[in-house]
Amino acid sequence: MRSKVITEYDELLNKVKHIHFIGIGGSGMCPLVDILRADDKFITGSDVDDNSDTVKRLRSFGINVTIGQRAENIEGAELVVYSAAISKENPELKAAIESGIPTIERSVLLGAVCRRYSNAIAVSGTHGKTTTTSMITTILMAGELDPTVVIGGKLALIGGYGRAGKSENMVCEACEFVDTFLQITPAVSVILNIDADHLDYFGTLDNIIASFRQFAGQTSGAVVANGDDANTMKALNTTKAKIITFGLKATNDYYAENVGMTKGGFWRFDLMHAGEKLTEIELKVPGEHNVLNALAAAAASMYVGATADDVKKGLGMFSGAGRRFEIHTVHNGITIADDYAHHPTEIEVTLNACKEMNYKRVWAVFQPFTYTRTKTHLHEFARVLQIADKVAITDIMAARETDDLGIKSEYLQELIPGCFLGHSFEEVADYVLANAQEGDLIITMGCGDIYKCAKMMSAKLQAE
Repeated sequence: MRSKVITEYDELLNKVKHIHFIGIGGSGMCPLVDILRADDKFITGSDVDDNSDTVKRLRSFGINVTIGQRAENIEGAELVVYSAAISKENPELKAAIESGIPTIERSVLLGAVCRRYSNAIAVSGTHGKTTTTSMITTILMAGELDPTVVIGGKLALIGGYGRAGKSENMVCEACEFVDTFLQITPAVSVILNIDADHLDYFGTLDNIIASFRQFAGQTSGAVVANGDDANTMKALNTTKAKIITFGLKATNDYYAENVGMTKGGFWRFDLMHAGEKLTEIELKVPGEHNVLNALAAAAASMYVGATADDVKKGLGMFSGAGRRFEIHTVHNGITIADDYAHHPTEIEVTLNACKEMNYKRVWAVFQPFTYTRTKTHLHEFARVLQIADKVAITDIMAARETDDLGIKSEYLQELIPGCFLGHSFEEVADYVLANAQEGDLIITMGCGDIYKCAKMMSAKLQAE
């Protein structure tokens, strides 16, 4: 069921030919470029990193990507795309506004693109969006349902962050941060869970729930919702859309029975629907939390036409998305992995999954992200990080904030016995590798640039 919402941006997108992207190499931008390029739009863009994989990939398609942002870069553009992170003083954005060229924020463009597809699935939730979006993508491709895709992490199956399909099926992430998901009016919305996060914007959990309630209310077909999550169900108390629930309890529409672990340390279960066993699922990604993600993916995929066999095949071949328990190297008996976990709930499930996998010891290397989140969840971070056998942390990555809350990584270090604090990735990498032993897992965690530390440790380990 296609959304009945039509905006001025939908009409504009149909008319324009030349679209310019500010920050074209960003993970949120490049999949939209792929989709619009397939629609015969002429694309140009600018970025700051001449050596990024995404910039090199875009240039391989003949797209002109300028390094550095200057007013003259937008010459000839009929529409300029920017992200919420772009300053109003950005020379390209400023030039577009002053010259009367229409501008559109990235989330608004995503909403307009989604409305082009009658089976648009938007995956929301505080945790698990990238993994579940990737699972749905893999299921739909296993069933040859040819989806258009926008993912927040790299998926090897599609060679990047997105793809342009030729069917009416689309799947994308719908992020709640600063309410950007409210730009999307999907046929199917998935709500994985609702937790207290982004409190610098929302203020309270009730405000977060209210935003998810509005998001669910914008759904034209069905809401696929975690029936085991009280906050999710609270958000659905006024929705008029069809509700399809998933969870571990048999009271849900889709649920798991005979849940257990395989010899490889992954999870298996029987996929059930309304008391009927549909198929058996064996996952190739660790962690019991991925059983819930898989149930959500199965429910959403089957709603738009996938079969139980497609679900079994797709989930059986899905081995993870970029920065979601991504193995960087295994050398001298030491495994180095990286994960996007940055909220206490995510860290807890990630480390519990690591502990299930029979490593000798688990090292958590954590980069706190923003002063607000670190201060709000300080004691929760300390508690969940101690699931690991060894903990190392970095300085707080400020991102969009300034240091005016009186919080620093030393406060977190004091709450974790034996915790090491390094003020540079080099310092952290050297300490961890000097103390790691054969059989250990080292996992970097955070939504900032801590993955660079994983790469650094991998290079140092392999050079030994």
